[in-house]
Amino acid sequence: METRIRQFRQKLGITQQELADSVGVTRQTVNALENARYNPSLLLAYKITKKLGKDYIEDVFIFDNVD
Repeated sequence: METRIRQFRQKLGITQQELADSVGVTRQTVNALENARYNPSLLLAYKITKKLGKDYIEDVFIFDNVD
């Protein structure tokens, strides 16, 4: 699943590690999400969305190509 995590994270000036720590995952998980190698749980998607200052999961996660 494609995401806009990297774009929003960089605008906020936070590292992958800082985002990971704030939502309770590893930096490797954030990296995998940014590179479309991992699909998050709904709870994780919600936590990331809120941490990035967005109101809707759809602002961060792109669902167009989901089976």
